[in-house]
Amino acid sequence: MTSGIRSYRDLIVWQKSVELSVACYTLTRRFPASERYGPASQVQRTAVSIPANIAEGYGKSGPSQYLSHLSHARGSLRELETLLIIASRVGHGLAESYRILACQADEVGRMLYSLSTKIAASTARGVPEA
Repeated sequence: MTSGIRSYRDLIVWQKSVELSVACYTLTRRFPASERYGPASQVQRTAVSIPANIAEGYGKSGPSQYLSHLSHARGSLRELETLLIIASRVGHGLAESYRILACQADEVGRMLYSLSTKIAASTARGVPEA
């Protein structure tokens, strides 16, 4: 374990993905009422899945399970990006909101990739997971 990281809550990628989830909730509150139980709900569930998978993977017993959950988080992130593109194109919310969310999602994606690479490399060297 990397020094200073005592919990998944200490991971910057988890913190940033929680911020992304909260921003998605804020955006979807502005969706039309007719969209609240469809696209809005799907955006919310997908956004929440990202930090939830990071946390769940961190709590698993081995690096392969952790990597699997990080992979699920990356998949959920790509799903979220797709849902946001569609919502933007049909006119739900401001274009600037989507640009900001896309930047946040891109940052989380880079961090997830970096964390996954670090864990895979340390596992290959026989070093305990990060």
